Amino acid sequence: MKSILSTVAFLISFSFDSCAQRNVKDSIIGTPWISIEYGLNWTGGDLAEKHGLINQIGLFTGYKTNKNWTFGLEGNFMFGNDIRVTGLFDHLLDSKGNITDINGDIAKVRVLSRGFHVNFLVGKIFSAFSHNKNSGLYVNAGIGFLAHKIRVETQDQVIPSLELDYRKGYDRLSTGLNTHQFIGYSFMANQGALNFYAGFYFQQGYTYNQRDVFFDKPDTEVSKEMMIDLQSGFKVAWLIPIYKRVPKEYYFN
Repeated sequence: MKSILSTVAFLISFSFDSCAQRNVKDSIIGTPWISIEYGLNWTGGDLAEKHGLINQIGLFTGYKTNKNWTFGLEGNFMFGNDIRVTGLFDHLLDSKGNITDINGDIAKVRVLSRGFHVNFLVGKIFSAFSHNKNSGLYVNAGIGFLAHKIRVETQDQVIPSLELDYRKGYDRLSTGLNTHQFIGYSFMANQGALNFYAGFYFQQGYTYNQRDVFFDKPDTEVSKEMMIDLQSGFKVAWLIPIYKRVPKEYYFN
């Protein structure tokens, strides 16, 4: 955590320093882009049968050209607690409807949404009617990899049926190809560190189950057919352009 906070603090100070060295009002500037992103999305298709509302937080690293094209790599960690699979541990319940740990105590079991996606993105900023030539309508699209699962947590208790590799029988791990689209607005300040983009994004995952058996349904064959995992939502990002240092000018009388 300390290293993460130190990195964020460095980026903040670096952003103010580098942005103070350029005025982007009059020309389109080519610059490396780094952004810290947050997204909130709703699920659809096959994904909605297992997961509800999902948060995403991640990082984009890439480059904006002097023609306002952007390209780069985006990675996001997915997390949430809206699990829609029912009866996952029904076969582990005792006569009183409880799951017990190795000591016979009533256990607390949590299930959470977890996953990640990595995409290569190409985009374009359309600067008409914007306050400068580096800001405007921003669209991008790309392709990458998606993985998601149900995370089973037993906290500090030991439940033999839910430990180590046994958890794989419940996690519904799915992986596959991912496509991504975004439309929004990108703002680069004439001076200073107020740079961001925000808008709506859509993702389509073409995934496959990676487990051969579900322990809650041992007699049901696990489908190996392709699933269509849909996500759509809102994304906002703090953008850190990295400008080259402007040479100092000296004047002699």
